[in-house]
Amino acid sequence: MLSQRIQQQFIDSADFKYQCAQTLAMPIESAVHAIFASVTNGGKLLVAGAGATQPLAQYLSHLFLGRFERARPELAAVALGLTLSASDFESQSLAREVRALGVSEDLLLVLSVKGGEASLSAAIDAAHERDMTVVAMVGGTDGELLQALHDTDVAITVPSDAMGRITEIQQMILHCICDGVDVQLLGE
Repeated sequence: MLSQRIQQQFIDSADFKYQCAQTLAMPIESAVHAIFASVTNGGKLLVAGAGATQPLAQYLSHLFLGRFERARPELAAVALGLTLSASDFESQSLAREVRALGVSEDLLLVLSVKGGEASLSAAIDAAHERDMTVVAMVGGTDGELLQALHDTDVAITVPSDAMGRITEIQQMILHCICDGVDVQLLGE
């Protein structure tokens, strides 16, 4: 019985990825272009996650600083929220980091499961104060983060309310972003 349930998880995951491929391809492509423009024009990628997405922010930063699937020069990326003490995690902590580290050539990428974190909304506002572009990856369809975006920003919305499915797709999107940037830098 448990074995069948485990197999069904794999099947459901594969089916959901297939469904997302068409709907998310264009926003992911837009994100790749925005990120590529930032890092090739002397900017850096600031990455912020909250809760379950914080490890994804660290992961993306690691892939940019190191490599994805092939060797390439390091790309400037900083995972935000790693140096703050527990008492600093109020709604303005990430915004303070964006204000301290961000400049107009940089790009802020925020990751959220539900899109309602006040700290991420404040970080987006701080990025806009610095004339930075924002890429927001959120789950569901009614995230408050999406309301904070400008027309020049990119929204990638994973159409699910299940945390596991959202984070699976977000990791896949991060891989697509890394691959897209690498292809633009190094060719096929």
